[in-house]
Amino acid sequence: MGRAGSGRKVWVLGVAGVMAGTVLTGCGDDGDTGDGARGASQQGGTTQEQGTQAVRSAYDRTVEEDTARVKLRVRTSAQGASETAHGHGAVDLDDGDSVMTLTAQGQRIEQRVVDQVLYQKMPKGQAPGGKPWIRIDLEKVAARQGTGDPSMSDPARSAAYAKAITDKDVSKKGTATIDGVRTTHYRVSVDVAELPRGDTLRQQVGPTLPMDVWLDDEGRMRRQQIDMTLEAAPSTQRSSGDASSSPGKVTVRTLIEFTDFGTEVEADAPPAGQVTDMTGEALDQGRKQS
Repeated sequence: MGRAGSGRKVWVLGVAGVMAGTVLTGCGDDGDTGDGARGASQQGGTTQEQGTQAVRSAYDRTVEEDTARVKLRVRTSAQGASETAHGHGAVDLDDGDSVMTLTAQGQRIEQRVVDQVLYQKMPKGQAPGGKPWIRIDLEKVAARQGTGDPSMSDPARSAAYAKAITDKDVSKKGTATIDGVRTTHYRVSVDVAELPRGDTLRQQVGPTLPMDVWLDDEGRMRRQQIDMTLEAAPSTQRSSGDASSSPGKVTVRTLIEFTDFGTEVEADAPPAGQVTDMTGEALDQGRKQS
């Protein structure tokens, strides 16, 4: 994967945390709520139909709990090497605010997401401008989607896939116990073209997006796994016959688990005097790699 600079490391970790904070945001109001899933069950329906309804309503059912504790693991692999980021904390399932601790490459970062703004407290000696916190405006970064680093395109937004799946896209894989809770495991194949900004996302991850979800007996999300294969930007040092100038592939597996629904979440922005705004740097990096 090569050695990444500290700024790139921060942004990659940021997306890992943001995914935990926004994965359920904006997924409601799709016309298939929890009531629809209950109706399918009560009316009988086929097992396939019930599974599809359960998956389509899972996000609404989970968001209704308002808050939860979350654990995540993001494994990124490229060119025969891999890196894994771990995180844990609490998230507001409705608006995406979160407080988390992230660990990667032996370093620990405190992170908050407040009103779609990412804050990270950097390891000692790495903070720019002599201030302990950095700030990245996620809405501005999202507005650049498709022109910058795919890792900054907030792929968690694709969790609105409930609008894009049909019976043929959902298969029941069995059951599993997660943190003492019995769950049902479903595999979902999402038509990326049907997602918000689907044309752009399709260029980054291909025509389908594989996801696995584990739902408890109340239809709530307990675990979600998202697998993406991204086309890495080609090297700017091009030469004939130079294999390194060919685009490579980056695989990203994100595993998110939800527990302790209803837990308290206090996500506050750090004092302005302790924060350096890095939004411009994030956007500049995106432009250079577009």
